[in-house]
Amino acid sequence: MVNSTYGLDFGTYDLKIYDHKENKIWKFKNAIAVKAGKNILAVGDAAYAMREKTPDFIQVLFPMKSGVIADFELMQKLMQILSFTHGNRMTAGNYLIAVPSDITEVEKRAFVELMGYSNVKIQSAKIVERGIAAAIGMGISVLDEKGIFIVNLGGESCELSVLSQGGVVLTRRLKTGGVQMDKAIVNEVRHQQEFLIGQPTAEHIKMYFGMLDSTQKKEIMIAGRDLCSGLPKRELVSAAVVHSILKEFLDEYISAINVMLKRIPPDIRRQINRNGIFLCGGIANMAGVKTYFQEKLKCKILTTDQPELCVAKGLQEIIKNSKYKKMTYSMTDENYRWLK
Repeated sequence: MVNSTYGLDFGTYDLKIYDHKENKIWKFKNAIAVKAGKNILAVGDAAYAMREKTPDFIQVLFPMKSGVIADFELMQKLMQILSFTHGNRMTAGNYLIAVPSDITEVEKRAFVELMGYSNVKIQSAKIVERGIAAAIGMGISVLDEKGIFIVNLGGESCELSVLSQGGVVLTRRLKTGGVQMDKAIVNEVRHQQEFLIGQPTAEHIKMYFGMLDSTQKKEIMIAGRDLCSGLPKRELVSAAVVHSILKEFLDEYISAINVMLKRIPPDIRRQINRNGIFLCGGIANMAGVKTYFQEKLKCKILTTDQPELCVAKGLQEIIKNSKYKKMTYSMTDENYRWLK
């Protein structure tokens, strides 16, 4: 792959684009603000900043849901405008797109067709499993290692991938993530304290407390609305409230990991026991998560700096290094394995 090659990682809240020519990863919010359901007011970071701060006739929408394109038309408009407003960075060229392994043919094809409908001339478009890209982005030798377990903790999904010597052995996608955690925190604070907070505030306190011991960070003062008086108010929220919610989600992921470990062939399982389990995705940034997984799973847990960029960094390596070419494929290839 040569110049004018791009790697795309579509997330619920973030769109990461690797530009081979400039050798940079661009990161934009995957959001679009619309007025009266049709007029576009803002996209990307500007739209995201408007979240829960607009009147009812303005909506901030997210075209991605649980790892797939939920609104093709909105996603198309977002790509068109982002490309134009950011100096036409995405020009005619080759595109490599990271996708979940377990999505349908129609959902995979939507990612490829999106670029063709977004006023971008495509020379070629290939896809790669997100678990493979994440592992490469974490610096793992995917072609040599016989047992790799990747846990991608994202905005609206948790993707579990077991890899062996460059291939996906097992995969599962749980359709919950940071967004559902935030909503659950909003509901819990409302129920316990009759205090209404927004989802952005819930996201802030989630990352503030994380899974740290409550003796380190006991409570935080936040702004919201008193449900009894209807007036704005500042109130303390304790770490215990947040931890009870986070534990429910993390325990669900840990249970799914344990089930998958039992299904893995013994030789791959032994290698995973030696290598440990790798965490990536935005939720892996949350303090105490690595320790919590380690205590519950009784095995080594590894992560990296900027875990939310692991997939994008993996796309960067795949584009740069020809030895990974065989791990990418086009849906038009005769040997495309899902169409055999």
